[in-house]
Order: sequence, then structure tokens, then C-alpha cells
Amino acid sequence: MCDTFVARTDAGMLLAKNSDRDPNEAQSLRWYAAADHPPGEPLRTTWSTIPQVAHTHAVVLSQPWWMWGAEMGANEHGVTIGNEAVFTRRTGRQARTGTELLGMDLLRLALERATHRDEAVEVIVTLLEQHGQGGSCSHEHPRFTYDNSFLVADPAGATVLETAGRHWASEEVAGRGRSISNGLTIPGFAERHADPLRGRVARCAVRRARTAESAQRATGVADMIAGLRDHAGPAPTWSLVNGALSAPCAHAGGLVTSTQSTASWVADLRGTPQHWVTGTSAPCTGLFRPVVVNQPLPEDPGTNRFDPASAWWRHELLHRTVLRDHAAGLALFREERDATERAWLDAPPEPGEAAAEADRLDRWWTALVAGADLEDARPAWLRRLWRRWDAAADVPQAQPERGQAPLT
Repeated sequence: MCDTFVARTDAGMLLAKNSDRDPNEAQSLRWYAAADHPPGEPLRTTWSTIPQVAHTHAVVLSQPWWMWGAEMGANEHGVTIGNEAVFTRRTGRQARTGTELLGMDLLRLALERATHRDEAVEVIVTLLEQHGQGGSCSHEHPRFTYDNSFLVADPAGATVLETAGRHWASEEVAGRGRSISNGLTIPGFAERHADPLRGRVARCAVRRARTAESAQRATGVADMIAGLRDHAGPAPTWSLVNGALSAPCAHAGGLVTSTQSTASWVADLRGTPQHWVTGTSAPCTGLFRPVVVNQPLPEDPGTNRFDPASAWWRHELLHRTVLRDHAAGLALFREERDATERAWLDAPPEPGEAAAEADRLDRWWTALVAGADLEDARPAWLRRLWRRWDAAADVPQAQPERGQAPLT
């Protein structure tokens, strides 16, 4: 699932997104330089091959480990996009022709080819009408498919683009804020194409109501981060049907649908664009750190199996240990998390320095929570689900680092 929202402030636009995907699907931040390409060069996307363009712009993307496209990203011109799975009456019944594009591929193609939001919308629409959309949207569940909606922003404004197959509708964002989730929202288009049953299972209307409220009241990056961390209460509320999917900060646990927030992003498009990312799952346990589009990023080697060399997977030791008793676990380091982010928002550090500090704190917090030996307060059925996911990815139990002194 997912949630994306924008806020219009007196100084410019803010965009935030949680990317909700399978609990063992690592997501990596990747930087791609601007490049020129020879005429007729083929471009291999996730499932299809299409013609490349003469020039592509520099981008930073948050990519599921197995995918060419991206869940969210930004380019050197300040264009920033988040996409959402939307369930339409055609979802799951598409006949593949071999040329369709994933919504995540369309997102990356728009960022690589557009210099402002209107051009980005035009890129997506043109490719959609020419190639259609389709193909498996999940590595763990190959038969899972969906259509897509997009929230496209630049420093001057934002546009909602919703699709159903090759059909589409767009709407300029007006007023203080706007949010999208896993259901169609544009009047007329939604009534013609939405699948209400799957939308209810995804709890998209409930989550969109909360992110819309966050968008309306946000005045800065800290407010957008708070909106992404929203559990609709002091801790996640679990449903046997869809886990903790009734709030924007999602945690897996449902028998019908089990997705969690596997990466989070806030774009500050006021003045010179500045982007804040977790590079990890669970914005509630993750730390938002700065990245910029004009600097290369080290790649995270995460896949769908635990890898201690992967920052995404190292954070999962913290996240999954906190889930034993979310309120008690988070309380052990929330104050330090918030103080670190406040200092960074006031004076953004160099991205590499921030990434190293975030990793250092992540390791310390993991040891701190593991050392507390929290009693698992989750219902038995939820513990069984997480044991199954941990076993599938060979996730070890976090162990306290005995004798480690608190970091100062």
C-alpha cells in the first residue's frame, strides 16, 4: 500500500511519502547521474524494453531491490514524485502484451525525462497511452498487480494523476494540502474505475483522511515527518485482516494483506530542494537524514534476505525488536531520535556524515532495545506471522552488545 501527501506553505511546497511493501523487501536509495544516449538505444525497464531518449536527468530514487523503477524520487530540477497502488475494476485481469510498464517504471521515466511537474505528467501520460501498464508488482507475490496514481510536485505546485489501465485523469492541487492513498479520488474518474471492495480492505480512505489532515496543518519538514509516523494512537493497532494498515505508519501483520512502510521520504521544495529520507523501513523507528540530488550515494546491497552489510537490514533488527512492545521499545530512544532530527533540520549536515551517524545510532538503539529484553505483547497470531517472515529471510534475533556504553 502507500500514502503520499503535499503541503503548500507560504515559502513553497513540501511532499512526503511512505512506501508500503512486503516486509522482507529491502528498498535502496540510489543515485543516477545525468547522461546522454545514442539514437535508438534500447532501455530495459523492469519487465519491458522501450526506446531511450537522448538525455536523462540526474535522479535520486528509492527502489525496491529487484526493480528498475522506483517508489519515490527526485531529479536535479526539483521534480519529486510519489506513486500509489490503486485498485480498479481491471486490476488483476490484465492480459500481458510484453510492452507494459510498472507504475514505478513510469515514475522513474518521468523523473529522468522532465524538468517540471507538467512535463513529468505529460511523460507518464504519453508512455501510459503508448505502452499501457502491467506486470507483476511484487517479487514475493508474482501474481499481484495494480494500477497507479501519482502525486507530482515541483517548487511551484503539485498535480495528482490517477490511472486505470490506459485511462487517466489529472487534477491540479489547490488549497493548503492534498493526499492520495490506494484508492482513486478524482470525481467522475473514481466512480467509473474504482474497485471499492479492495479499497476497503486496504483501508485507504481511513489513511487518506489522516494524511489529508497532516497536509492541511503542516508548516515544515518536522510536521511532514510526524504525519508519516502517525499510528492513529500511541502505538500500532493490529487487525487480523490487514495488520496495522489503518494508519500511515504501517506495520505488517494481516492475513489478507501484509505490507509495511519499507521506506520514507520528505521533500522540502522551498528554495533549493532538500530531501530527507530514512533508507530503512518504519519511519517511527527510522531516522530521517538529508540527501541531495547532485551527489552520488553509496548503494545498499539489501535483497529479500538478511544481510549484515545492508543498512536496511541492520535497521530491521531494531524495528522487529521494537515490535515486541512498540510503546516500550520506542520510548527507549525516541527522545534521542527527535533531538538528532531537530539538530539536523536546523543545520543539515553533509549527507555522508549524516548517513554514518544514522547508522551509528541505529546500532546503538538496537543494542539498547535488545538489552531491555522486552516481553512480546503482540497477539499469538501476529507473533506467528513475524516468525514466518523472519525465517524466510534468515533474520537473526537482535542481541545486546554487553558492556557497550551509551553514545554521547
